[in-house]
Amino acid sequence: MTTVLATFFASLLISLAATPVARRFGKFIGAVDTPDARKVHHASIPRSGGIAIVCAFVVTVCSSPLLDTRVSDLLAWNLKFIGFFTGAILVFSMGLLDDVYRLNPKIKLLAQVFSASVAFAAGLRIESYYFTATPVHSVIISYALTVFWFVVLINAINLIDGLDGLAGGIAFFVCVMLTILLVRQKQYLPAMLFASLAGAVVGFLRYNFNPASIFMGDGGSYFLGYAIAGLSILGSAKAQTGTALLIPLLAMGVPVFDTILSPVRRFIIGKKLFQPDKNHIHHRLIEMGLSKKKTVLFIYAISVVLCLIAMITVNLQNKRAGLFFAIVGVTAVLFVRKLGYFEYLASDKILGWMKDITDVTGLSHSRRSFLGLQIEISQSRTLEELWSRVGSALEFLKLDRADLHIGLAVKDAERSIQPYYREERRKSTHNKPTQDGHVTSWESGSHCASMRILHWARGPYKRKEDVQKPFMLKIELPLANGSLAQQMTLFLVKDAGVEEIDAFTLRRLEQLRETMITVTNWLEKENEVREAPGTNVVRWDERRSSSGQATSRIPFFNFIMKSQPGTDERRRTDAVGRRRGHEARPQLRNISDPQRNCRSSPANSRS
Repeated sequence: MTTVLATFFASLLISLAATPVARRFGKFIGAVDTPDARKVHHASIPRSGGIAIVCAFVVTVCSSPLLDTRVSDLLAWNLKFIGFFTGAILVFSMGLLDDVYRLNPKIKLLAQVFSASVAFAAGLRIESYYFTATPVHSVIISYALTVFWFVVLINAINLIDGLDGLAGGIAFFVCVMLTILLVRQKQYLPAMLFASLAGAVVGFLRYNFNPASIFMGDGGSYFLGYAIAGLSILGSAKAQTGTALLIPLLAMGVPVFDTILSPVRRFIIGKKLFQPDKNHIHHRLIEMGLSKKKTVLFIYAISVVLCLIAMITVNLQNKRAGLFFAIVGVTAVLFVRKLGYFEYLASDKILGWMKDITDVTGLSHSRRSFLGLQIEISQSRTLEELWSRVGSALEFLKLDRADLHIGLAVKDAERSIQPYYREERRKSTHNKPTQDGHVTSWESGSHCASMRILHWARGPYKRKEDVQKPFMLKIELPLANGSLAQQMTLFLVKDAGVEEIDAFTLRRLEQLRETMITVTNWLEKENEVREAPGTNVVRWDERRSSSGQATSRIPFFNFIMKSQPGTDERRRTDAVGRRRGHEARPQLRNISDPQRNCRSSPANSRS
C-alpha cells in the first residue's frame, strides 16, 4: 500500500511541474484549440496537456524500482509491458499529430486499431473464454474483442472531453476505484500502475479545471483511454469471467454510453458517423440550463455513483448482480429520456420510417398499384398511349391539371398557355347550357412559337384558378432525355385546399418522371431506325412537309402524327369522340401554323 501511495504522489508532483511546460510547448508547435461554433470556450487554449500526463506516468513507472519494495520489484519489462507502452506511445503520438494538423477520422481510427493490435500481439488480450461457460479458444474472437475494447475506451475519453476538467475527472475516479479494487484483491502491480495514472491526471486537473488554461487534447485523451483499457486487461488476468472487465465499463458508464450512442444517433439522422456535433451528454445538460461548471460537477457525481455501484457489484452474487444491473439500466434509460435522446426514437418517427421502408421495398398497396401504372406507361408505343396512361397515373395521384409542353424551350408555362387553347368538355348531366361539364383534355399553341401543349384535367376545373388561388401545389418537371433535353416539360397543379397532399406524392411524381423519360427515349430511338406507315417524318430543322403542311420540329413526335383528315371528316371524328369519351384522353392534332394560331387578343382565349 505504501508503494501505491508513493507512486501516486510522485506522479502528482511531476504532473504539476510538467503541465506549465507542456502548455508553452503546445503554443510553440501550434497545438492550440481555437473557438468555433461547436466549442464552448471563447479563447485559444493549448491542447498539449497530454504531454504532461504521459511524462508523469512514464517517469513514475520507470523510476518505481528505486523504491526497492516488493511491489516495485514485481515490475518486469516483459513482452506484455513492452507491448503496452509501445502501443500507448503510438496512440499518443497520433493524437498529438491530430492536435497540430487535424487528421482524417479514418486515419485516427486506423491508428487506434493498430495500437490495440500491438498490445494484442504482445499478449495483452481478452481471451474469448472469459465470456463463455466452457473454455473456447479462438484467436479471431479474442482479437476482435481486444480491439473493440481498446477502441471503445479510447473514444469514450475523447468524446467526453468537451468541458473543462470533465474527461480528466472521470478518468481520475475510474483509476482510483480500480486501484482500490486491485489492492483488495492483492494485485499490487496493476494497482501501482493505476495509482500512477491517477496521480498524473489529478496533477493535470490543477490547470484543466474550469476555467482551464490547457486542454489534454486528443493526445492526452487517447493515452488515457488506451492506458485504462490496457491496465484493466492486465488487472483481470487472473479472473475467469467477464465481470472483471465489466467493472471498469460500468465505472466509465457516462463516456462509454456517449460513445456508443453518438454513432447511432448520427446514423439515424443521416450524418457521418465521425462528424463532430453538439449533441453529447454534456452539451444536452448545458442546453437544459446548467452552467459549464455545474455540468461537470453533475457528471462527476454520476461517475462517483457508478464507481460505487461497480465496487458493490464485486461482492454480489450472480442473481443479485443481475437485478442490480437491471435497476441501473432502467435508471440510465430514464436519464437518457430526460436528456431528450429518445426524440429520435419516438413512435411517430419509427412508424414514418417503417412506412418509408414498406414503400421503397414495394410492400405497400399504394406502391404496388402505382407500379402497375408505371408498367402500363412503359408499354406505350405512341404519344397518344403515353399521354392517356400518364393521365391515369395523375388521376391516381389525385392531381387536378397537367400540361405537357413540347417545343424548343419552355420559359414560362402561363405565358405559353395564355394566347389560345381549345378544350373539350363532357356534356353536363343536367344539359344546362350555362353549366360546364368535366374537362377532359385539350390542345393549344404556344405564344408565337413552334410548340405543342397537351393538357389533362380531372373533374370540373377552372384554369385561371391555379394561378391566383392559394394552397395550390405547382410543380414543373423537365423531361430531359438526351437530344430532347429542355424541350419537354410537365407542369402539374393540385388544389391542396380541397384534398390533402399524400405523403408519397412527390416520390410518385419522380417515379413517373423517370418512367416518362424512359418511354420518350425509346420512342425517339424507334423513330431513328424506321419510318412508320402513314407518318410524316421530317428532319430536325424542317418546319413543313413537302406538301406544305405544318409538322412538328421534334422527330419522334412526327412518328405518331398521321396525315390529317379533311375538315368535314375531322369534325365527324371529334363529334364521335365527344359522344363516346368517358375518360381523360388527349386529342392529338397538328397545329397548322404557329404564327397564324398565335392570338394576341384576350377576346380570343377562353378561361
